[in-house]
Amino acid sequence: MADSIFPFIDATVSDTITLQAEAPREYAWDCENLELILENGKCKIVEGLEALKIKIYKALITDRYRYLIYSWDYGSELETLVGQKYSKELTNSEALRYVQDALKAYFDYGWITEIKNFSTAFEDDTLHITFDVVTPYGEATMNV
Repeated sequence: MADSIFPFIDATVSDTITLQAEAPREYAWDCENLELILENGKCKIVEGLEALKIKIYKALITDRYRYLIYSWDYGSELETLVGQKYSKELTNSEALRYVQDALKAYFDYGWITEIKNFSTAFEDDTLHITFDVVTPYGEATMNV
């Protein structure tokens, strides 16, 4: 028993705490039609890589600071790039920074390990972003 002012309490502390992050779960979402996917009249639930792809998509298309329902940590600031006369390199760099910031919580949970092959393109007033996301559940190509 370690020295303690309470002799009946063991004061030894274990410094090995392991937290297991649960696999991501999400309602199935049709990104093209922007609607939930129903199965037998109920919302379908997906797990793992499919759920993570939906979470990433939703976080990136949601404008940060705009909706009171979300905390200020949720969403992205990608819309600030639209209308700017930045060079291709600066746009790419800023978009990557905004994406990493928007997905920071997923990196912290251990759901995302890397973002690679990142590229941006403007088509009129629309910013298209493509990247590969590496996760413990597999790899996926994201188009936002």
